[in-house]
Amino acid sequence: MATDSVPTTEQEQPTKLEAAPGEYVETKFATLFEPPQPLKTDGGATIGPVTVAYETYGTLSPEKDNAIFVCHALTGDAHAAGRHGPECEKPGWWDDFIGPGKGLDTNEYFVISANVLGGCQGTTGPGSISPTTGKPFCLEFPVITVGDIVSVHAALVEHLGIEKLLSVIGGSLGGMQVLEWAARFPDKLSSAVVLASAANLSAQGIAFNTVGRRAIMTDPHFKDGRHYKAFGEDEPGPRFGLALARMLAHITYLSEASIELKFGRRLQHSEELGYELQRETEFQIESYLHYQGKRFVERFDANSYLFLTKAMDYFHLADSYGSLTEAVGRTDASFLVVSYSTDWLFPTSQSKELVAALIETGRDVSFIELDSPYGHDSFLIELEPLTALIQPFLAQTRTQRNTDTSNSR
Repeated sequence: MATDSVPTTEQEQPTKLEAAPGEYVETKFATLFEPPQPLKTDGGATIGPVTVAYETYGTLSPEKDNAIFVCHALTGDAHAAGRHGPECEKPGWWDDFIGPGKGLDTNEYFVISANVLGGCQGTTGPGSISPTTGKPFCLEFPVITVGDIVSVHAALVEHLGIEKLLSVIGGSLGGMQVLEWAARFPDKLSSAVVLASAANLSAQGIAFNTVGRRAIMTDPHFKDGRHYKAFGEDEPGPRFGLALARMLAHITYLSEASIELKFGRRLQHSEELGYELQRETEFQIESYLHYQGKRFVERFDANSYLFLTKAMDYFHLADSYGSLTEAVGRTDASFLVVSYSTDWLFPTSQSKELVAALIETGRDVSFIELDSPYGHDSFLIELEPLTALIQPFLAQTRTQRNTDTSNSR
């Protein structure tokens, strides 16, 4: 999914940065890192200008002290809450958590969500047009890191006139971004909420990403990443490889308990085994995975999947800053770390390693493992217990920030 149609100049910003509660939301675009000041990536490449797609919910306070940045996971986007219009059938991916009276209460807070660098939902990525060639970047797009993603988002926050965020919140790849925010921009946030994530991806996680990328790159329609219409291609691209990558990844987001509870060994269209190798959806779990793959291909670009999974693989907070304690010790922000009992992609042991480092450096940290049958996806599904944790944590953060501000006068 190329981003050829993304505006190359910023749209005018109204005084009120988002629609009032109950109104439709819109995706906005900002252009950052324009030459002669392009973004220099951690890998040594330069890229600019960078277009960023973002949405905001709620109203920024006059003191600009109520802003929260939400970091999305691997295949998320800027559309975290609300609907784009009357024809929009599906609300944002965290709609049950962001809004008036919800976990991130937009009556109290100004919430920002932005698509990541390298994505395919409005922010500059491999499907965007290169100013050098006039064609999509494809695999010429620079290999990026989680740090590069956060640098772009930090520039967006500065562009919005916000000096310091009340909190940065995210799960999975979003949680990695939260940790990078705390280490790279330690004075730009008052608190950090890390959900179902870790300071690095495990070898097992890297293995799953490797197989997913291989599935895409060996698809005959991949064509070295040049599968866009700009190159005269009418084929839909590596849809089979991308669907397979999604099917594999989706398994890691579930748990054995949730799969057994939802599907078990139940058949999809018959009460008896068919004894046919060609029948791909004999079991309900097969049908479910094929559906997930098909739906994913309709909304995501294969090249973005390659670059973003590689960014996850490269993320290693301890290596980037000397040690884990040195990394988390750079900030005075308070932390809330949440893991889930059935998450085997980012197990609780990794969260405890992070918490131990935070305690060692004297950070203010709260930790809990929530019992849930839904595996890695729990932070997107079971929102009631998360809301019970987030609301007092944010309230305390804001009170402490106001106290610190008063004392510093």
